[in-house]
Amino acid sequence: MKLIRLCTVVLATLCLAPAVFAEEGDPISTETMIVDVPTAEVYDRYQASFLTRVYEHGTVMESIDFGVYPRINIGLSLAIDNWIGSSHSVKVLDPDFQAKWKVYDGNLYLPAIAIGYDGRRYGYGYDKHSRDYRGHRTKHYLDNRKGGYITLTREIFTPGLSLTAGANLSDFEWDELYMFTGLYYKILPQVNLLTEWDNIRNIRDSRLNMGVRFYLHPSLALDAAFRRIGRGDESERILQLRYVTTF
Repeated sequence: MKLIRLCTVVLATLCLAPAVFAEEGDPISTETMIVDVPTAEVYDRYQASFLTRVYEHGTVMESIDFGVYPRINIGLSLAIDNWIGSSHSVKVLDPDFQAKWKVYDGNLYLPAIAIGYDGRRYGYGYDKHSRDYRGHRTKHYLDNRKGGYITLTREIFTPGLSLTAGANLSDFEWDELYMFTGLYYKILPQVNLLTEWDNIRNIRDSRLNMGVRFYLHPSLALDAAFRRIGRGDESERILQLRYVTTF
């Protein structure tokens, strides 16, 4: 029942936000994200992406990204905590922004390279491990923002299999330097397998995420994924829909 409600909210959000701009046959872009890990790919100029993510604690996040110049994307994200369900503590979280610049397309021997910033954070209000000496919570998010990053992507071994790797500085603090890597493999024209190891600095801080991306339409993709695999009650399931159109 809860899954049905999640799907209903995602579909309703999708219809209310981007559908008025849709044109039949708008192509889905190349993969700009795995689950949380950014690739070196960007949306084309005049393309717009609407991403709706539904995840733990009834939270819904809407992210909008625009190809404003060749190789450059900018975007804005807004999340509502406890939106789904019967909780009365619904809270609109601070908006975040993201940007990416593809600085190199890659060639036969070298990967594509992009630099960017991602301010999105996940897990609002349920970090059970970050507490001060009095036992009080010291931050509101289980997953901090990725912050500034550099990412490299290239196809490896076989057509459809791509590898991404990079590093990020959360809040641009050197003591918050992390690594990330991920693979995505299009096993069928309509199905893409997603695997990533994010936030790598030590085992406790790192996150293993896996999922499947289904292409429902040339402009529409549905993701079903697991995040923080192996982390007990911190593990979560997410659904997200991505719609790509032109403006």
